[in-house]
Amino acid sequence: MDIRVLGPLTAQEQGVSVVPTAAKPRQILALLALQADRVVTVPTLMEEIWGEGIPRSAATTLQTYVLQLRRKIAAALVDDPGREPKSVLVTRHGGYLLQVQPGQVDVQEFEELAVGGRAAHQAEDHRTASDLLGRALALWQGPALVDVRVGTVLELEVLRLEGERMAALEMRLESDMALGRHLEVVPELRVLMARHPMHENFCAQLMIALHRSGAAWRALETYQKLRDTLVEELGLEPSPRLRRLHQSVLSADPELDAGVPVGR
Repeated sequence: MDIRVLGPLTAQEQGVSVVPTAAKPRQILALLALQADRVVTVPTLMEEIWGEGIPRSAATTLQTYVLQLRRKIAAALVDDPGREPKSVLVTRHGGYLLQVQPGQVDVQEFEELAVGGRAAHQAEDHRTASDLLGRALALWQGPALVDVRVGTVLELEVLRLEGERMAALEMRLESDMALGRHLEVVPELRVLMARHPMHENFCAQLMIALHRSGAAWRALETYQKLRDTLVEELGLEPSPRLRRLHQSVLSADPELDAGVPVGR
């Protein structure tokens, strides 16, 4: 089964979609896909679907939703009589498990690439880090599960994935800058700052990239714009780290041109 959750939810078996149209079965499939090859307990599935208002008929209704999913899988397996829907969506003690092969779920591939990229980044092998993290980020086709109604369980999973995506993006940008790709990352960082106007790490990266590209005045302009936003929206000043970076740009500190990693 080929499953994509980093964007719209898609799941295909033998090239046939097994994604249901009804909202609650979609939620179940999404949660099982995120936890592929691991048992998702019945209470967890019920919490995702109904929150705190679990009805008395929840157990029976949940079994109906699982049956609907298995029917979709069965329709996709019509040309593969050697496999049964119950061997794909497996019943285990206390829950259910979606059986997949390695490399069939994009979130697993993303996490593996991100782990390798992080290790390369920490080892200062920036070329490898940039490549692995770039491949990981390329798997994203939009916000995770963008077309699925999420409950309390999936909401936390989506937030976790978005945090991992942002961390991978920051590391990939830092590795690119360590490789001297300052001009190349400026447009991307401008877009990121427009989307996240109070994100200090992106601001710091953009300031350094602009400074090293010969546009120190634009680096100062970037800082001022973020400061104005923080003061207006939150009544806060930028962090001490960002204020020090601002002073370094003002004084043309030679360390800014020495390739010192942005996050340190």
